Amino acid sequence: MVMQSFSSSDPYLEMQKAVDIVGSSDHPTNKIAATLCGLDKDGKEYSISRTNFWPQLIASHVGTDKDIGNSSGTIHAETACILTAPYTFGSSLFITDPFCPNCAKNIAEAGIANIYIDHKGLSKDWIARNEDAFRQMSLRICERAGINVYKIKRKERKISAILEQPADYKPLHENPVEIEEIAGDFPALIAEKCKQHEGHEFACALAEDKDGKTLLMTARRHAAIGYSREKPESMEDKQGKYSFIVQPITRLLMNAPRNGLKLVDGSVFCTRVPTAREQVNMVGAGLSQMIIGDMDKARDDGGFTALEQLQNARILTANTL
Repeated sequence: MVMQSFSSSDPYLEMQKAVDIVGSSDHPTNKIAATLCGLDKDGKEYSISRTNFWPQLIASHVGTDKDIGNSSGTIHAETACILTAPYTFGSSLFITDPFCPNCAKNIAEAGIANIYIDHKGLSKDWIARNEDAFRQMSLRICERAGINVYKIKRKERKISAILEQPADYKPLHENPVEIEEIAGDFPALIAEKCKQHEGHEFACALAEDKDGKTLLMTARRHAAIGYSREKPESMEDKQGKYSFIVQPITRLLMNAPRNGLKLVDGSVFCTRVPTAREQVNMVGAGLSQMIIGDMDKARDDGGFTALEQLQNARILTANTL
């Protein structure tokens, strides 16, 4: 049985929306599109379609032929939909191609309930080259997070399950993002959180809801939803270039739309230099300023390189406390 999303949208129509725009992707060889549909906080249906793309500032000031640190400069189609959605919890995502493990982690953090993949995408070049990553990581992340994954054939109007969860399944979510009302200015809140999370990598940010109320979001680095920090192998398990770890800025970026919130530019803090991929996604989310606790720490050198590139291009500004 196909689990329905909270939206009443026609799944074949939503899949067709992604197929219709995939050719407009800027990417010369790997064109991907996605549609995200659901209900906003007021119960109104929405449908957002995006391709993978280079943010305009990166394309014009750095170029599409250069990486940003050790990351591409593109925003993946799935992530682009999430970053522009009003509210993602319980929504459904329709993709022209199988999703990478990084997008799987983003989808889980955003609280998306169902993923539909166009059947043609399952025979394309990406899956031929990355089938192990898709089967051993992307689908495992979805299974642990309680996300249903389906193959959809538009012309035949047929949907078949790739991965389907029991209706009563509840994923382990031992370290959710904290969301609380604020008391004090942002530097004071950062100092308080640094004491509270001493010894841990974390990020925090101010975020606004649809009514303009400002809240504080705080996220630690953690394994993907469904994995436990009590089991080290869950935290460190890797498949090639991918990991099951979700970085703190990524958790903020994905949990903001999960809760119907929008991050406030200039009020984003991270204990160390974010990864290159986090920085690219920050640009994709329209953020241009952040505060970093320790400029001499990063997960890897790619974060330092990315920050230097984006600061030199005046795309992203980083300050210390």
